[in-house]
Amino acid sequence: MNIAELIAGGLCGVVIISMLIWIGIALHIAHIKTDVILEHLKNSSAGTRLAALKHGGAWGRLLLVGGASGLVTYANFYIRRGTLNIEDVASFPASLRQKLVWMQWSAIVLLFAMVLLVALGKSGVLK
Repeated sequence: MNIAELIAGGLCGVVIISMLIWIGIALHIAHIKTDVILEHLKNSSAGTRLAALKHGGAWGRLLLVGGASGLVTYANFYIRRGTLNIEDVASFPASLRQKLVWMQWSAIVLLFAMVLLVALGKSGVLK
């Protein structure tokens, strides 16, 4: 292994640890704010679908937070499709919306970073 491969491997380790931290934060938000999230999405069909995940254990709550973060991050898309009510978005608490948007974008960045590092490692660019 050369230095570039070691650096890429170390960066993959950092990304994996960051993903585990992300999961912990998402589970914490799910444990504390599930009822608030579902209360503010009660008029939306997407919100009622997420409500079924409340009793799905840790995995269900993780999916609930992920789904809610996608809804508030890409609200215009879901409003145009008719699955998200505009009043639900307007009444959503700003601090919670900000946390969920941050969670959504950080997950996208972490997944992109991992794909990029693995692709670089597999392509032989680092050799």
